[in-house]
Amino acid sequence: MTKYDYLIVGAGLFGAVFACEARKAGKKCLVIEKRPHTGGNIYCENIAGINVHKYGAHIFHTDNREVWDYVNSLATFNRFTNCPMASFGGKLYNLPFNMNTFYALWGVTTPAEARAKLDGQRAEYSHIAEPANLEEQALKLCGTDIYRTLIKGYTEKQWGRPASELPAFIIRRVPFRFTFDNNYFNDAFQGIPEGGYNVIIDRLLEGTEVLLGTDYFDNREKWDGIAETTLFTGPVDRYFDYRLGHLEYRSLRFETRHLTDTSDFQGVAVVNYTDRDVPYTRVIEHKHFEFGTQPTTVVTYEYPDDFAPGKEPYYPVNDRRNTEMYERYRTLAEEKKNVIFGGRLGGYVYADMDDTIAAALDLCRKKLK
Repeated sequence: MTKYDYLIVGAGLFGAVFACEARKAGKKCLVIEKRPHTGGNIYCENIAGINVHKYGAHIFHTDNREVWDYVNSLATFNRFTNCPMASFGGKLYNLPFNMNTFYALWGVTTPAEARAKLDGQRAEYSHIAEPANLEEQALKLCGTDIYRTLIKGYTEKQWGRPASELPAFIIRRVPFRFTFDNNYFNDAFQGIPEGGYNVIIDRLLEGTEVLLGTDYFDNREKWDGIAETTLFTGPVDRYFDYRLGHLEYRSLRFETRHLTDTSDFQGVAVVNYTDRDVPYTRVIEHKHFEFGTQPTTVVTYEYPDDFAPGKEPYYPVNDRRNTEMYERYRTLAEEKKNVIFGGRLGGYVYADMDDTIAAALDLCRKKLK
């Protein structure tokens, strides 16, 4: 006899939203999570009064009014605006590419001058009709200076291979802004929850039974019989015992340091390091997400990493081979009775937080009528 309406495998954002809405609908849920904490990759660890984004920078941004209202019902958001910097050769450049970037690169001061410079550099690659790789695509889109300074090294570190060996589709477009505006996102709504993302997850899971340090695959037979329906938010290929092959990912490694001898390390939340010979891709200073005034600071060095068993899968490698493999897994998933697959790992997708919430709410509307 089943004990729960839903078993939810994974206490990340997708599973937590579904658990919250299911509880409101009168459903009894059990959430199991293999990590020692809830929240998945948006979990925050408090160090010296600073909310540290343990799994990399998470900045909430969206154009979806429904999602924005939803998260604001769970927490109070501050006015944080993402204005990252890029470091190359000891110089700093503003991101995204805007008039401040162009001024630092070329000394131009007007949009007309910047457009002329860009057009001149792109014209050198106009003979490339169909770019054969990412390098050709990027040069055709933005010319030599921006590519060599701000794209090439970062991208090669992120994907672990030369840009000339990466598929062109990874960089379909390069956004340029001909204004002095350093706001990275174009979305209408943006901010960080006051007190960190744990506030949101705790509210979502309030009143729901949660078991931490519990791996579904350690006792699969038990968990399969405990609920009427299972929502699985783990890796879809792992669920099916990799019978069609292993889906590829890129992973990340984090090195976090509590700096007790300084109150401000870099003056901004995120600095990307675009030099190829700098091993990390970015440095995150967490106190700036919440305008912290603590006497010390915490920084995290983010290193790209090959994915292997035991490492966290962060970025799906959505090339042709993996996309076709996932489609076959998706067919298997659709054939499963009483099992729902969701979240970034269940759907083999890189998803922003707002898209994850929107997808979870959409699933709730379909399943919790």
